Amino acid sequence: MKRMKEILSADLKTIDSSQKVKSQIFEIIFNAVKDMVYIMRVDENLHFRYIYANVEAVKHARLSDANIGQTLQEVLEPNLASYLHNKYIEAVIHNKPLSFQDSFIIKQQEVFSESILTPIHDDEGICRYVVSVTRDITDSVQEKKRLEESQQRYRSLMDHNMDGVLSLNEVGIIQQANPSCYSILGYTERELKYLSMIDLIEPEYRCVVENALNSTISGHTNDTINCQLVHKSGDALFVQLKMIPIVIYGTITGGYCIIRDITDQVRNDEVMKFIAFHDHLTGLPNRSSLKEDIVQFVQDATYNKESFSLMYLDLDRFKFLNDTMGHNMGDLLLKEVATRLLSIEQNKGTVYRQGGDEFIFILQNTNRFETHDIAEQILDLFRTPFLLNSQEFFVTPSIGISMFPRDGSDGETLIKSADTALYRVKERGRGHFQFYSNDMRKGNSHIMLLETCLRKAIKKDELLLYYQPQVDLSTGKISSFEALLRWNCGLLGFVSPAEFIPLAEETGLILPIGEWVIEEVCRQQKEWHEKGYNEIAVAINLSARQFQQPNLVEVIKNSLHKNNVNPSILEIEITEGAMQDTRETIVILQRLKELGVQISVDDFGTGYSSLSYLKRFPLNTLKIDQSFVKDVLTDSKDAAIITSIIHLAQSLGFNVIAEGVELEEQAQFLLRKGCHKAQGFLFSRPLPANQIEEQYLLGKE
Repeated sequence: MKRMKEILSADLKTIDSSQKVKSQIFEIIFNAVKDMVYIMRVDENLHFRYIYANVEAVKHARLSDANIGQTLQEVLEPNLASYLHNKYIEAVIHNKPLSFQDSFIIKQQEVFSESILTPIHDDEGICRYVVSVTRDITDSVQEKKRLEESQQRYRSLMDHNMDGVLSLNEVGIIQQANPSCYSILGYTERELKYLSMIDLIEPEYRCVVENALNSTISGHTNDTINCQLVHKSGDALFVQLKMIPIVIYGTITGGYCIIRDITDQVRNDEVMKFIAFHDHLTGLPNRSSLKEDIVQFVQDATYNKESFSLMYLDLDRFKFLNDTMGHNMGDLLLKEVATRLLSIEQNKGTVYRQGGDEFIFILQNTNRFETHDIAEQILDLFRTPFLLNSQEFFVTPSIGISMFPRDGSDGETLIKSADTALYRVKERGRGHFQFYSNDMRKGNSHIMLLETCLRKAIKKDELLLYYQPQVDLSTGKISSFEALLRWNCGLLGFVSPAEFIPLAEETGLILPIGEWVIEEVCRQQKEWHEKGYNEIAVAINLSARQFQQPNLVEVIKNSLHKNNVNPSILEIEITEGAMQDTRETIVILQRLKELGVQISVDDFGTGYSSLSYLKRFPLNTLKIDQSFVKDVLTDSKDAAIITSIIHLAQSLGFNVIAEGVELEEQAQFLLRKGCHKAQGFLFSRPLPANQIEEQYLLGKE
């Protein structure tokens, strides 16, 4: 370096001793000492030779004292030398400083630099030197590149974001918007810019959004807000808004508002909610809707100290119509019923479809008298026939009514109370309405207890069979019995068959109970046979529901086979009511007949179509109902009916058994008329199997 200074000083003296040149050169050198400084002498042939380089220049260009006085071509690799030479020529020719940037690879890393070539002239205006000041701008270039990339990423994120993004100033004026904003809001870029964000919000949400904006400007990031914006067309949009501060050099200059359009989602949710809370057939609110609404009704009525009524409607004989006319016709009827009920729905009343043919009507802020009037209106609606596919149908409703808070303080209790009242309406003839009363609750509680116990009766071995002898009137001998079901409940004691058998029919428990009876009778017959008694015929009563049981014949067949019982000593008693479907009845009776069992018609004469099926069905016996026997001695009509039944049976080859015989005179009358057998208290009450053995079988093997 010392030699360089000496050469420079000597060179300057020989070329130009004026202070002008010296001052210019040294001013440039000392003002740029942090940069790389080169002083190049200009030869007559426009070759540029190194005569000085400062410390930074020597370090970066890797110069040594041996390079002083050499040209660019002698020091640098050819391409770089050629490139720089042309730049120096350009500076000299144009006679003014030349600024340019370039890059080169050092240690496998790209380095960026910025250079200024300044021509130095003597007093005669001849360019003698070129001072090169080069600055390493790698960091700034890379920073600029990073900034540009960041801006591009930001722009890409903004331009391609499906959410709308608004840039707001500190008072909420829109400064910029991405393309999605224009699509969501319907405005052009020009229309949207400089609008207030608050102007786009539906009035009812403005206060919330304005508070969020103020909070954002204060430096907070707020929770997502669900609100509505106004589309340019005037339509309301459901959106989610998220606001975040814009911070530049630590100062908040505004905020970003991110807009997500959830209109379709909200509408889809509304559709799904409608489906979930409305009946698909009638469009009425369904049971789920009732469950939610009734909670609110109770809260409102409690707060306002009001009363409301709940009416539980059920269509009478709907199942019969559905089964005979088809489900499509049933659906049409339900829709028409819904339409009629809606015609009286008032501002304070709501109709729900509870399910099947059941509807619930809730009348708010009402009393018993207003409810009575509405119930009458509902009944009036059904007095006009329904026209379905050009056919007229008359349908009546049964209505049970409960009142809040008298009949229940919650929805579940109110519905149960109304259902209990409805059940009482069904018991008393249908087609009318009745308010709930506490007396019903007692009966209902007993029925529930009865049902609970009955469901466990078979498992607990509480069911019993009693047998009532059937006496041959001409000989006085007993060769057959009727099996009668009894229930000795562990909790309630002996329960009357008149009480628990209808309940078993209603709940469907009659089916497992009926199967138990068949199996128990066959088992008892087997036991008697094994004890050496003659084959003893036993009659079993089948209810209408049992008779319609699809596997009835298989149940009887399996029990007979399992206990090795002669089918001819098992008699199946069916009622006239069980034989309404002639075609199906013939099939079932024929299959029973093929098994070899006897078939009798119980309570003959109390049903209908008695004469039409006698010649068609494979029957063995007619049983005269006890209602005719009771007054046969005093009522000439009953006597005539019994006489006709016996003569009819004789002409068709049927046996006849009379039930309910309590007087000897009744037995004598029946004998005179030709009745074969009789049973009743005159001969014996129903007895358990062990007493039957002791009184009627023992010693008669």
